[in-house]
Amino acid sequence: MGILEKMRLDGKTAFVTGGARGIGKSVAAALCEAGSNVAVVDVDYQEAEKTASELQTLGTGVIAVSCDVTDQDQVNQMVRTIVEHFGSLDVAFCNAGICTNYPAEEMTFEQWKKVIDVNLTGVFLTAQAAGKQMIQQGGGSIIATASMSAHIVNVPQPQCAYNASKAGVRQLVKSLAVEWAQKNVRVNSISPGYIGTDLVLSSPTLIPLIEQWKKVSPMGRIGRPDELQAVVVYLAGEASSFTTGSDFVVDGAFTSI
Repeated sequence: MGILEKMRLDGKTAFVTGGARGIGKSVAAALCEAGSNVAVVDVDYQEAEKTASELQTLGTGVIAVSCDVTDQDQVNQMVRTIVEHFGSLDVAFCNAGICTNYPAEEMTFEQWKKVIDVNLTGVFLTAQAAGKQMIQQGGGSIIATASMSAHIVNVPQPQCAYNASKAGVRQLVKSLAVEWAQKNVRVNSISPGYIGTDLVLSSPTLIPLIEQWKKVSPMGRIGRPDELQAVVVYLAGEASSFTTGSDFVVDGAFTSI
């Protein structure tokens, strides 16, 4: 099998949490283009349906699934729905996440807990549910969205909960990779830098920060969602069959300085 064939995902089924918009939507499109069926999973079902409708034009099976990744019952039902519809689950992109900016000394416990619940517990619950199914099937690939914030402390925005949650995702991925290595379930993560999603580019809070980020970045710009597509497609398929427990930092060398 040639390298281009190994990058194909024909006949496979993937889910993308946080798939209705931003990085998730972009990666869902790439998975479809590589030949995979895709479940667009999001807490905002209306937006997920809209995205799924757009992706259906790419020629693979696409469905929308409503799911709060912090609710274990909903997560388990989400996986059952996907398997019942497509017959298998081969790729899980555990991507749903949130970021809030509160000074540590002012942050409430509820504000802290919400970020940890979505970004870390949500990744565990979705990876656990996917892993159980993949172990039954004989294998699969799980990819989680960490962040360059797992490696550095962002400035000037105060986001200790986000940074801690993403560092937790990184260690969780390594742990699951070791536990499931003998079960043919690979677990990896991507760590994006600043990415110009529609939400970021339209946020009154973040727009002033973008120029500061650009001044610090070695490449002098922030990334685009499509610049994360190739690494996820690589991790999803046979081309990365010996790759597990790894983290792929895609940040324009931001963490190198």
